[in-house]
Amino acid sequence: MHEHNEAIASLAANIFRFADERTKLHPIPLGAPRTAEDLSTACGETITVDGIGGDRAMRLFEDVLHPASLSVDYERYLSFVPAAPTEAAVLFDLVVGASSIYGGSWLEGAGAVWAENQALDWVAEIASMPAGSGGVFVPGGTMGNLSAMVAARDNAAHLLAEQGKSRPDRWAFIASKQTHSSVESMAAVMDADVIKVDVDDDYRLTGAEVAAALDEHEDRVAAVVTTAGTTNLGIIDDLRGIGNVCRERGVWMHVDGAYGGAALASPKHQPLFDGIEFADSFIVDPHKWLFAPFDCCALLYRDPDAARLSHAQEAGYLSFLDAWGDWNPSDFAVHLTRRSRGLPFWFSLAVHGTQAYANAIDITMDLAVYAAQQVDGAEHLTLTMDPVLSVVVFERNGWDAQQYQDWSVKVMHEGTAFVVPSRHGGKPVYRFCFVNPRTTHDDIDTIIERLTYL
Repeated sequence: MHEHNEAIASLAANIFRFADERTKLHPIPLGAPRTAEDLSTACGETITVDGIGGDRAMRLFEDVLHPASLSVDYERYLSFVPAAPTEAAVLFDLVVGASSIYGGSWLEGAGAVWAENQALDWVAEIASMPAGSGGVFVPGGTMGNLSAMVAARDNAAHLLAEQGKSRPDRWAFIASKQTHSSVESMAAVMDADVIKVDVDDDYRLTGAEVAAALDEHEDRVAAVVTTAGTTNLGIIDDLRGIGNVCRERGVWMHVDGAYGGAALASPKHQPLFDGIEFADSFIVDPHKWLFAPFDCCALLYRDPDAARLSHAQEAGYLSFLDAWGDWNPSDFAVHLTRRSRGLPFWFSLAVHGTQAYANAIDITMDLAVYAAQQVDGAEHLTLTMDPVLSVVVFERNGWDAQQYQDWSVKVMHEGTAFVVPSRHGGKPVYRFCFVNPRTTHDDIDTIIERLTYL
């Protein structure tokens, strides 16, 4: 199975051909889902005693399985939070897999970890985190939020112990009603509560509301979870007001910037995040709006030692690692085994430079402004609010929830666009999320025109 024979050489050439052709596609086809029964009929048995061979397996993927999976970097994929990895990042992902590097310890992956830390240092810089900050790349925002919340809880327990106080029977996290679903889910994993706090008229969590919640629950609060770019609306919480309250009360402030934090890469838009420098922990997903392939979340701590106290695992067979430097990425999150998933992001940053990233962010922010203007001027649409980041939310006048759903399914199968309904204020809405700088004004105009009819 491991011999590099003619069959493997042929397979390698086939895979490299596909990767080369895929990175050159423009426009990118959307694809469409198929049923499991349909796929079983098209593919037949693929796991067999003797194997089906590399050529057949690759042909099945290319002809059947890949077209049955949506291309998230499709220029009119505007639902959820899409992705638009650079060609450099995608191609280097092949190198990461081929290199067989374990990215959990300095001993085993020093070169890879050093490069990942270069990328993390840049993220820390644009997020105004102090010198000495650091962290690790984890699979996604959910794991990033969980890891930060665990570190925050343990830090709170340590502070209570220093004051001679006992731990609460049940920990709690303060967050807004707009916070990402992963926060509540991960709190449940921790057997903790989330105290959902009201937002202001601009849908932001504010310092005043956090202070009021702390007055009532302070002895059991492990952290305040803020959001720098909510998924549904793109809202940035009152980071300065909340940060001031957290500093005064000695409470950990976590900033979930999984989607929106990428806009920090643009100096033009950094002022939107005023107060982010108060963060004790911060996440952003490069696989969303920083042009990296899945799966890649940058998790950073103001004090990495606080995270290490929570996450470093001890075992006899692991003790040898400590003699080879004190930066083992596995010490900073809920994991041990890890892929060097930050390397494609690092490689793309190194290839293109940070100015190219700033330019790409600015392009997508401008797309949101243009889309909002076009929606606002369309008789059949109503703009919900002016965009803060690159999310545009609007209603299709006169349609009920089923019509929203039917239209989305039709245009997906047409290959016209991937735009699915969301909900806001108890009503169905459509939502554009722009992260792909290859999306054009013509793409937006086409979708808006197509919204005139079912």
